[in-house]
Amino acid sequence: MSPLRPALIAAALILGTATPVQAAPGPEITVQNGRTQPVFSYADAIREHVYVESTVDSDADGRLDRVRVDIIRPKESGPGLKVPVVIDESPYYDNSGRGNEGERKVYDDAGNVVKFPLFYDNYFVPRGYAVLNVDMLGTTRSDGCPDIGGKADVLGGKAVIDWLNGRAKAYRADGSPAVADWTTGKSAMIGKSYDGTLANAVAATGVRGLETIVPISAISSWYKYQRSNGVVYNYDYASWLANYVDTDPEAKCQAVRDRMDAEDGDDTGDHNAFWAERDYIHGLLGDVSKVRASVFVAHTVNDLNVKPDNFSEWWEALAKRGVPRKIWVGQTGHVDPFDFEGRRGLWVDTLHRWFDHWLHGVRNGIMNEPRADVEVAPAQWITERDWPSPRGLKLTLRPSADGSLRLLPGKKATASFTDVRMAEPDMVSDVGTAKPGRIAYTTGELPLDLRLSGTPVADLRVRLDRPTANLTALLVDFGDDTRVDWRRGGGITTLTEEDCWGESTAADDGCYRKVVTNTVDRPLEIVARGWIDVQNRLSLSRPTPLPVGTYGSVKWETLPQDYVFKKGHRIGLVIAGTDATYSNETGTGANVTVDLSRSSITFPVVLGTPLESVPQDKARFVGPREVTLPEPEREFSFF
Repeated sequence: MSPLRPALIAAALILGTATPVQAAPGPEITVQNGRTQPVFSYADAIREHVYVESTVDSDADGRLDRVRVDIIRPKESGPGLKVPVVIDESPYYDNSGRGNEGERKVYDDAGNVVKFPLFYDNYFVPRGYAVLNVDMLGTTRSDGCPDIGGKADVLGGKAVIDWLNGRAKAYRADGSPAVADWTTGKSAMIGKSYDGTLANAVAATGVRGLETIVPISAISSWYKYQRSNGVVYNYDYASWLANYVDTDPEAKCQAVRDRMDAEDGDDTGDHNAFWAERDYIHGLLGDVSKVRASVFVAHTVNDLNVKPDNFSEWWEALAKRGVPRKIWVGQTGHVDPFDFEGRRGLWVDTLHRWFDHWLHGVRNGIMNEPRADVEVAPAQWITERDWPSPRGLKLTLRPSADGSLRLLPGKKATASFTDVRMAEPDMVSDVGTAKPGRIAYTTGELPLDLRLSGTPVADLRVRLDRPTANLTALLVDFGDDTRVDWRRGGGITTLTEEDCWGESTAADDGCYRKVVTNTVDRPLEIVARGWIDVQNRLSLSRPTPLPVGTYGSVKWETLPQDYVFKKGHRIGLVIAGTDATYSNETGTGANVTVDLSRSSITFPVVLGTPLESVPQDKARFVGPREVTLPEPEREFSFF
């Protein structure tokens, strides 16, 4: 008999009953309509922090780096009620902040976070999740130095997953051990930009316990983030970004930044071991073949920060491996889907159902729905079986000596320009007028709508009078239209009115300002862009100069797109030298001669216009209109 039992019996006799009073049971995970329900108190949630020991010493101080992990979880969670975990690991918690409103962590006197950025904690903790805001190594309250996609970045995040599954150690602020006895070990990683990049990176290690990731506008290859086929976007970018996210004294991590500058290969633009370490598709630290997690990708085709080839090639590689996946493809710039106009409620609900399915095992049918949500016009969306559209047909257009862009090759002819540094607006203006730094070609007016869905391929046969040149290929839509103005505010304007997602406290509300899509009436739109250093045409790591005066094939992919060329518009192809808008390269001065009859651009198109979208909370699928294929003579007539 336990020591307390006699006292309980005595008390019961005094009260005239032999039945002890039982404590009321606490709330449990509750599922209704395929969704976990908000049965746990957000205000009463446990807020704590631990330091997880990693396997790296990035600042070379002789001690393994520790990762700061801020935790909020239901009060009832513990050995008797284990909950899954949603993780947002970020380097931005004490500099730029998170989300459209730049939220930062706010701490109480005990060092625990009382304001967690974004809505994940407000929404998911009441529904039976723990939410972890993790400071990437080298940032905020973690040890170490930022590694900009490299070993420390990757293994720091992995250590947190390992700790949640009993494979790594963690400590409280007083040095006592911390055990995650309150979790099932199942976790998700989510985040935009660098945060989503860390999710991709950790998933590529194959770590067990990471069940799903939601990379938003995320990097899959740091080479592609800062290079395009040998063309450098920004010099010494890795060291600059490392210094930006690290709020420690500069001297602490100067040696790490110096090493980055020495190893990044900016002098050549070539791919090397530095970039291979920072590649999550075919990298040294991990690759797509090791991914165990399901993947819910969100990206936009006009994101010229984390350019869309970072999602398209990751997506394609995941598909080849049969990884369970879902995707949203928007038209704005570097914007979170939480801030897509008219889609906030659908995003939160879709994310909720995705996490419920993969972390709580709820059978809610989300994997039986169309895989892709695609924006085809400002704030107008359709759903499809996959992305790119599986209904796409390859269309090849060829430049001709008369300035036209045709389906069939023209007579043998050449055109020349000089590789000079030139901005995009100059490249696409006055296309009927000759310019020394570019050549330009257009179709006639289109007899029907054509939707580009996927990645165009430029295929040129060129001759140079120098060993190399930088080449730019632009696919352009000429025609007045109202388009997403992704250049202004990333394509959105933030309003003063708010809506709320989840529960709130005085210190941390779940309310955020609404947004609208920016639009603009323009006579043209650059639809797809692609760049290459000719000496990297055969290999990104082993440059091969083109023999002077000799023709050679230069074939490369532009950035992907999903865009509707409307009936009556004209499609244009502009070929130029060094791009001054997105590259810091200098022009080579080479004279570039293009063999027009053996050059082309090919891209996947869907014929016809998608039906106008209906409110997405009322319908989940909007299909394409059936379009009759034109007769061959009609097909040729507009080119």
